[in-house]
Amino acid sequence: MADPTFINRYFDDDVVAVARRLIGARFHVDGVGGTIIETEAYAPNEPASHSFRGPTPRNKPMFDLPGTVYVYRSYGIHWCVNFVCRPGSAVLIRALVPTDGIEQMIDRRGLPDPKKLCAGPGRLTQALGIDLSHNDRPLSDAPFCFAPAPVEGPVVIGPRIGITKAVDLPWRFGVPGSKYLSRPFTKNGPSEV
Repeated sequence: MADPTFINRYFDDDVVAVARRLIGARFHVDGVGGTIIETEAYAPNEPASHSFRGPTPRNKPMFDLPGTVYVYRSYGIHWCVNFVCRPGSAVLIRALVPTDGIEQMIDRRGLPDPKKLCAGPGRLTQALGIDLSHNDRPLSDAPFCFAPAPVEGPVVIGPRIGITKAVDLPWRFGVPGSKYLSRPFTKNGPSEV
């Protein structure tokens, strides 16, 4: 668990800045997790965001305090986990490098390849055991454990994937060349910072 005041300050910022800053952070659920290596930012003023049309029962957590966990089902198939920033904005956690609880992840996912355990938002939530029961809860409380990146490393930037609106925004962030990404960044699209 993390200090609630720290979590609130960390996430009470521009969603794009937070999405970039989350690369290298550590995230666990009941001791199962690893290092975040891919994120996407969603802001209330762009049509790909769930909050674009205002608050609804589904997106209510996006309007809660910074550091709230927002979980939703994507395409009626798998869960996705997001961290809320300023009101109406959230960062989708797309991939992480598994480091702890790997055997549990393998059991939950039914496959042994560590590169495929958390490479994608649906795979990640299945591996970490995240479902709707985790929705609208503070990231500072159990069963979550969050720690910021110890150092700021290089980040590759590109357009978000799996959406049909605002596809040109360069709001996807990842670790350059990582084999654990949900999908590689294109050579002609991203830049590094």
